[in-house]
Order: sequence, then structure tokens, then C-alpha cells
Amino acid sequence: MTLPRALSKLGYCSRTQAEALIAAGRVAVDGRRITDPAAWIDLDRARIAVDGTEISAEKKLWFILNKPRGLVTTRDDPEGRPTVYDCLRDIDAPHLAPVGRLDKASEGLLLFTNDTVMAQALLDPVTHVGKIYHVQVNRIMDEELLHRMERGIVVDGELLTAISARLLRSGDRNGWIEIELKEGRNRQIRRMLETLDIECLRLVRVSFGNITLGDLPKGSVRALTKAEILGLQRQAGMERNGRNGLKVGRNAAS
Repeated sequence: MTLPRALSKLGYCSRTQAEALIAAGRVAVDGRRITDPAAWIDLDRARIAVDGTEISAEKKLWFILNKPRGLVTTRDDPEGRPTVYDCLRDIDAPHLAPVGRLDKASEGLLLFTNDTVMAQALLDPVTHVGKIYHVQVNRIMDEELLHRMERGIVVDGELLTAISARLLRSGDRNGWIEIELKEGRNRQIRRMLETLDIECLRLVRVSFGNITLGDLPKGSVRALTKAEILGLQRQAGMERNGRNGLKVGRNAAS
């Protein structure tokens, strides 16, 4: 595999960060400095060092955040807006990255990990890991509108479909619906509702595969249990044996 991919697979940094380290001459393989980001290595045999310090695979860490509304899903925002990493500042794990995204106006379950390989597998359209959202809309949704979301709606030439859509509860002027997606695209739910001339008042992700938001307070973080991580591995098609070196971090909250 390429050296940037190897560094990412080891959990040391992202591929983009690895390419910058390599170009800067800070990475050595078997004692020889490598400056070509396209260089290939045998990860099972190569000794990789950054700034003279040999690196090895990090223990795999998984956390769940109940994302508050108003935070952007990025580590550094050029506009200076608050980010989801403000909620992770008490966690000593520098290479955590979100598994997918929630837009600024959305809330709820957001996973973080340094296991880049499994994260990518969970996001791969082939695995179709389900995600469930509770959505408040500005009208009462009838069965026909819900069925239209399940049949699919063409938005800007793209067919967007919900695996399921059902009414949760309704009041005099608005209601809550539950929508399941298996291949979430950019602002998919909001775009589908806009096409139906329906306003999305709140959007909360409540589950990702076997992981549920539960009663985790807004803005708080907790480590996934080993059973939860194994459940994600099964859904990603990456079941491992008992010597996988999984590490379940201590609970933390911000």
C-alpha cells in the first residue's frame, strides 16, 4: 500500500496529513527518508518512523457524541465557528475523526474513531449500515407524503430515497417523523423535504447501525462498549478474533 495509506491505517494521521509529513521529509521507512507520497511499502514488514520516532498501530478507540445544534463537523473552521471538537477537548486521543458528518443545523449521534479502515467500511455504500433520524416538520405528514419519501424523490436530477418513513407524533401545526437512510447523501433529508415544500424544524440522528443515542446528554461524549464496537465490526464485515487489540476508552463528557 502507499505510505500515506499505511500511516492512516496505523491510526497515526489522515492521508492528507501523511502526504504533508512525507513531502516535508519527516517520514522514514527502514531508516531511509521517504519524500515521495506515492511510495509503496509492505506494512507487515516495514519500520516506519516520523521525526525519528518509530510508530506502531494505535489502539482502536470509538466514541459517541450527542452533537448539539450549531456546531460544524470539522476540526478547524476558517470562519472561527464552534466545532464538534470543542466537545472532545477532555479526551486524550489526538487522531479521532468523525464517521460521516452532521451539518451545522443537525443534532444527535456522531461517532468518532481513530480506526480509519473500519470507519470507511461503515460509510461504504456496499455495507448499507442504517441510520435513523427523528425529524420535526412544520406540518402534519400524511401517509401519501411518507410513501413518496420511501418511493424516492428526484432532487436536482438525483433520486433520493428513504428506506422507511413513519409518523412518530403530531400536534396541531407540526409533527415528528422517523426516517431511516442506508446511504445518506449531502443534506438528503432536508433536500427531500424542501422538494415536498415542507420545512425541517429539527433533525436529530438517533442511531447509527447498532449504536443508539439513548439518554446521553447533549454535548456529552462516552466511549463505546466492546460489545458495541464488535457489533459495528459485524455490520462493516470486519469481524476480528479475540487478539484484535481493541481498546475501550474511559467515559468522558465535555
